[in-house]
Amino acid sequence: MKTYKFKTNINCGSCIKAVTPHMNKLEGVTWEVDTNNPEKILEVKSETVDAAEIKNTVEKAGFKAEQL
Repeated sequence: MKTYKFKTNINCGSCIKAVTPHMNKLEGVTWEVDTNNPEKILEVKSETVDAAEIKNTVEKAGFKAEQL
């Protein structure tokens, strides 16, 4: 399983709630956002989805994602 990390602007519970339906559409993915980290790190684990697809999904939800 690959782990991807992104710096995001997902910074609160409401933001997580907004991005959740988009992330849940990705098959075979587990994810979490560390909103306590100043860089709001999104960590995604998947065997089937690549970094570009994750970034596009976050951006479709209205947020920024920069791969680390």
